[in-house]
Amino acid sequence: MKILVVYYSMYGHVHEMAKAAAEGAATVKGAEVSVKRVPETLPVEVLGQMGAVEAQKKQASVPVCSTDDLAGADAAIFATPTRFGNMCGQMRQFLDSTGALWLKGSLVGKVGSVIASSATQHGGQESTILSFHTTLLHHGMVIAGLPYSFQGQMGLTEITGGSPYGAGTIAGGQGERMPSANELAAARYQGRYVALLAGKLTGFKIE
Repeated sequence: MKILVVYYSMYGHVHEMAKAAAEGAATVKGAEVSVKRVPETLPVEVLGQMGAVEAQKKQASVPVCSTDDLAGADAAIFATPTRFGNMCGQMRQFLDSTGALWLKGSLVGKVGSVIASSATQHGGQESTILSFHTTLLHHGMVIAGLPYSFQGQMGLTEITGGSPYGAGTIAGGQGERMPSANELAAARYQGRYVALLAGKLTGFKIE
């Protein structure tokens, strides 16, 4: 059973959430988990102006995802930063390249799930995830969120990202806040949940 985590991360916040989701999925026996990033669309000069070059270098060893990778997976967890209440352009461009998969029905019946980040507490994580679901539904994917059985989204003692639609992290206006322990725990829970669902849908023996 193959679980693919596909992400884009400009400053590293979403990368950390993607890795946590992969860790959670890997706890399901028999799950083969891979983490891949979507292609960058911004030139190095622009990334430099945005102060993102170092963060991008740290992710250079992560393989770039192809549509074939997506077709070969039994489930996919997508992780994206929020851009004005929507997914980032890099992720959108990657998804726009999956038309051939749509024609073949390559993703029909597979589990799809989304993780997001935003700069502020009410910066659009939920709308980003919900609008992302539209694309997954067009592909015929089975949507998985973050159930309330993850108790970390029930507490009121700290500021935290995430919702029943999916795990999330709050990066701060200057990107100064990395994912908290609770946010990473949410991503791990979601990753395991997706792998368990995928196992049931594929007939894989879950232990």
